Amino acid sequence: MILISFFFLATLRILSLSIKDHEMYKNSYDSIKNVYISGPAAPRGRILDRNGVVLVDNRGTNTVIYNRTNGSSEGREVEISYKLGSILKFSTNLFTDMKLKKFYLLTHSKGEDLISEEEKQLYRERKLTKDEIEALKLDRVGEEELASMSFEDKNASHIYSILSKGFYYEDKIVMKDLTDEEVVQINDMEIPGVRVELVWERTYPYGNTLKTILGSISNTVPIEYKDYYENKGIDSNSTVGTSFLEFQYDEYLRGVNSLYKMEGGKLKLVEEEKEGMDLYLSIDINKQLEVEKILKEEMLSAKKYGSSKFYNHSFVIVGSPKTGEILAVSGLQLIKDHFNDITANIINSSYTVGSIVKGATISVGYKEGLIKMGTTVRDACLKVYGVTEKCSWTSLGYVDDVRALAQSSNYYQFLIAAKLANPNYRWNSKLGATSENFQTYRDMLKSYGLGNITGIDLPNERLGIIGKTVSDDLLLNLAIGQYDTYTPIEVFQYINTIANDGNRLAPSLMLKIVQNGEVVLDNKKEVLNSIELDNAYIKRIQEGFRQVMVSGTGKYYVDSGRSAAGKTGTSETFVDSNGDGRVDTKTISTSFIMYAPVEEPKYSVIIISPNLSTGGAKHALNLRVNKKIVNYLFENS
Repeated sequence: MILISFFFLATLRILSLSIKDHEMYKNSYDSIKNVYISGPAAPRGRILDRNGVVLVDNRGTNTVIYNRTNGSSEGREVEISYKLGSILKFSTNLFTDMKLKKFYLLTHSKGEDLISEEEKQLYRERKLTKDEIEALKLDRVGEEELASMSFEDKNASHIYSILSKGFYYEDKIVMKDLTDEEVVQINDMEIPGVRVELVWERTYPYGNTLKTILGSISNTVPIEYKDYYENKGIDSNSTVGTSFLEFQYDEYLRGVNSLYKMEGGKLKLVEEEKEGMDLYLSIDINKQLEVEKILKEEMLSAKKYGSSKFYNHSFVIVGSPKTGEILAVSGLQLIKDHFNDITANIINSSYTVGSIVKGATISVGYKEGLIKMGTTVRDACLKVYGVTEKCSWTSLGYVDDVRALAQSSNYYQFLIAAKLANPNYRWNSKLGATSENFQTYRDMLKSYGLGNITGIDLPNERLGIIGKTVSDDLLLNLAIGQYDTYTPIEVFQYINTIANDGNRLAPSLMLKIVQNGEVVLDNKKEVLNSIELDNAYIKRIQEGFRQVMVSGTGKYYVDSGRSAAGKTGTSETFVDSNGDGRVDTKTISTSFIMYAPVEEPKYSVIIISPNLSTGGAKHALNLRVNKKIVNYLFENS
């Protein structure tokens, strides 16, 4: 019986080896017998605008790269530095005193003669640390010692600083843009750990325009991305995207390196390299450049006002409300007449945006049955117990729901919030606001895109700040956009939702991805949700926004005769004026949203200008920017 069992188990094992585990063992055998070598990095795909204009391209450059081998040591790297230095010459501006001193010590018995016997004894007695001894050595390498170093010594010191920096396993780029002659000379040296490769670099025909949002790449996988790319089977020496669009679409943009197999001491090409796919953006570069030009002009003009002390940045997004596509986007920061590109902050910097939220907050009144279409009330002030009375920006007379939006009545919004919290509210009584009341508002705001992840095709999108405190006063503030904060991309999605009849679309930058002339991936518009309101209420909001531009607070934001709908916003904000970590100075921030034409929306525009003034006369920045942009869009459609 035992013998039969033995033969049975043996038979099962043979079957397992020959059938079930055959592929595993075959692959294991192949990996031992066959050596495969990856070729030089393949070029990444280009990034183009919607019309095929190249925004990001590639440039191949001969590059010297060093990677430490098992036999590496300080002495070996000093030797390599001199060898490479016989061919590669660097600018003397790179020869810092610290590099020179460290290299001098390495090549002069590590500076042991600069330490006295008494100091060495103190070190042995642990009265001086190793770091203190090294500091003494560096301090005692004086002008005379440095003057004794030749150009070759100094040149080698800079190369050594490159070879010895960073993590042990990392590739170190020694020099780029080598001539063909220099490539041959270095290859002939056959220096262990040193190789020359054609490395592809990104080039930007439009300079810094959109550069932050286009993203960056690395010719080796950075340590913080090691696990992410390793899980995708990407070699650590691959060129990969590390931020924004380059990271978001890396799997398409990244090329496939050629693959060689070692046979009989020679390399045999197994797989040819493949360039990455081309990424077409929804951006129109002509519109982009015009938006940037307009914004820069008006920001410089705004800074001439005495009240603009704390103003230094604005955001503009122009898009297509029916698709969510972004046609132009610009975030600019002005520091002493110099502009910094902060466009990438549209997904992670948030602001108190004021009355532009009223299209969403009036929806609470509709949904909860707190207001009726067309019913008028006399605009006034509202007083809650323990809080100073709260009013509209001016006395607006009788207003209904549409006029309340057109003239930006705070009182109308306060009444809705008061009725939600306390149907029996009377002058100077408590509302008894609850967290549920706040959630009712936030759920509605989120359905429009405010306080919600928008789904834009950029990594690491963050929400604005959602207030934690519950009080009567803050509920009223939330209803007029004076509590929670929202990012520019959330505001963009919000106006698109209104223009798109209450359907919330994911905003996007990718138009399509193309390989060899064939579309591999198309951007399909995605409806994330629809507002839970009768269509009649959506139409009332749209009409209110239209009246904003006809006779309301946005009347002069477009030229007469232009068909547009929109909303202005002003909010009280505060800044830290002296850098002590406390906000102490009141400022006025402004925002604006619109879409046009009203009948068939083709364009949407949002403008956010934080801390535009300290309360005095303020520049009509949003008005002037919007008017110029709209004129350009209509004249160049």
